[in-house]
Amino acid sequence: MATIRKRELPSGKIVWQADYRDGSGKRRHKQFTKKGDADAFLLTARGQVRAGTHVADSQSKTIDQAAKLWLAQVEKDGKERTTVDRYTETYEKQVKPRLGATKLNAVTAPTLQTFIDDLVGTMSLSSLKKVKGCLVSVFKYAVSRGLAAHNPAREVALPESNRGRKRPEMPTKEELRSILTNTPARWQPFVRLATVTGMRASELRGLKWSDVDLAKGLVHVRRRVDKYGEFGPPKSGAGTRDIPISAGTVAMLKAWKKDCPSGDLELIFPTTTGAVEGHANLLHRVFHPAQVAAGVTTKTDKVDGDGKPIMEAKFGLHALRHAAAALFIEQGFAPKKVQNLMGHASLQMTYDVYGYLFPSDDDDQSKMAAMESGLFG
Repeated sequence: MATIRKRELPSGKIVWQADYRDGSGKRRHKQFTKKGDADAFLLTARGQVRAGTHVADSQSKTIDQAAKLWLAQVEKDGKERTTVDRYTETYEKQVKPRLGATKLNAVTAPTLQTFIDDLVGTMSLSSLKKVKGCLVSVFKYAVSRGLAAHNPAREVALPESNRGRKRPEMPTKEELRSILTNTPARWQPFVRLATVTGMRASELRGLKWSDVDLAKGLVHVRRRVDKYGEFGPPKSGAGTRDIPISAGTVAMLKAWKKDCPSGDLELIFPTTTGAVEGHANLLHRVFHPAQVAAGVTTKTDKVDGDGKPIMEAKFGLHALRHAAAALFIEQGFAPKKVQNLMGHASLQMTYDVYGYLFPSDDDDQSKMAAMESGLFG
């Protein structure tokens, strides 16, 4: 039987004690300074006991304890090392310092909302999403193991997705041509294919000759390679896709196939020994030097021996993916087609990033003039 009684502690302090039995029949109690708080707790606890979700304070684990169990399970489930590393880094750097010692059953949605609100302005929206995703996953694991009654992280709101969103930076057509011209011949097929397909660098690094149908002019995106050189599926289900290529690109690949280093992996863009090429190598030994040679640079705060500003490459490899999307849109591909070619998980994602590039067939100026004429005469 659940009851609430008034008690005087040896210190003389008056408290209200809620007594109840948990799901296993064990007697539990919790003290409050206000009777209303005791009433509210007992009402919630009784409902949780009936639902089989109640966790007593003494049995509740901390967020840190639950997070370690969750991360161990993620690794056991065979997630890619880069994924495990990302989860671990987000938890260790953002969540643990402030919330790690807090018990799961003491965490409320307002508690987590305040935590997220305090982070707004200190990091990008994508980073905020990772922090929330980490909390949601920890509590989801805890609920499934009976360590928490519910998942308060699901109720946390993030800032509006479009607030402060920057348009992606990408090379112009002239810059693209100049970069390709100044890229070493050995790597021109890589830069060209990235530009005309919009494939992610990880997908290109994992691309095999068996993934390309040179007769039909199709590239089948079926895998990617992480920073450890390990193969895995594309970033999302939508990442598995087929991308058409022109006769000119097919001819380029046929010519490159004759000189491509051979290896057991049968990669299209391997190292000289046929192994997986590293992202950093492509960036710092190929793409960045090609931009500097092409004059596609930006000024840094550093100066050389003569006191002149040191110039550095303007773009990362992902800029080629943005450029490809812009080219698709310029050619008149429908939004849904652009989504499919880019491997976006949703059409909304395509619009969020590239919506401003899609042309409008409406004569907006004429409509505005008509609106004002009807209003002002």
